[in-house]
Amino acid sequence: MMIKVCGMRERDNIAAVAQLDIDMMGFVFWPQSPRYVRMISSAAGIIPDYSEERLRRSRGEQLRDASRQPKRVGVFVDDMPQNIVTRVYSYRLDFIQLHGDEPRETCENLRSTLDPDIRPGIGIIKAISVASPADLRRWKDYAGAVDMLLFDTKCSGKGGSGNRFDWRLLSEYDGDIPFLLSGGIGPDDAESIRSVAHPMMAGIDLNSRFETQPGLKDVEKLRNFIETIRQ
Repeated sequence: MMIKVCGMRERDNIAAVAQLDIDMMGFVFWPQSPRYVRMISSAAGIIPDYSEERLRRSRGEQLRDASRQPKRVGVFVDDMPQNIVTRVYSYRLDFIQLHGDEPRETCENLRSTLDPDIRPGIGIIKAISVASPADLRRWKDYAGAVDMLLFDTKCSGKGGSGNRFDWRLLSEYDGDIPFLLSGGIGPDDAESIRSVAHPMMAGIDLNSRFETQPGLKDVEKLRNFIETIRQ
């Protein structure tokens, strides 16, 4: 079970969440989002270098093994390719998550531009907003062009709504691309997640229901939830 925590923005919060048993950390580069990472100049140094070892040891905190640092995921919504490439380079992103209406060609062009010259091995995640079985069948548009899908709740915005779609719809997904389950997952949903038995489900995406305010995660809620889901 991979665990991705998305919508990170604040320096100390990033450092604290990075020490949890998570696999990915997401940073939103969509200006309309309340979790938008605004400035490369101030943020490039916090995503996440984990260079505060001395400070964290002085607080008595146990540091995570550097080899287990979460992968960095940049979230984009119908952005211009040159903006995405710039942020991949500046933030040293491991994955691009496309959360808009990007066609297959965008995924293919980004990969050919970035890999291997700029970011060898870059991963591409395509988000699909789900409200009906027809939405899940859109996976066919991206077969062979992306590494992973993310199924989120269809809403007026672009994710982070805190609402859950009907997970029973996942039985309609017959693709061979691994997916992350997103949309309204909260602290009390560990047992519900365990009940999802789909062979291509690779993990979960956590965001708004673990926040004290947009872009600021409740570390203890995350810690408790992660410990429960990992049992």
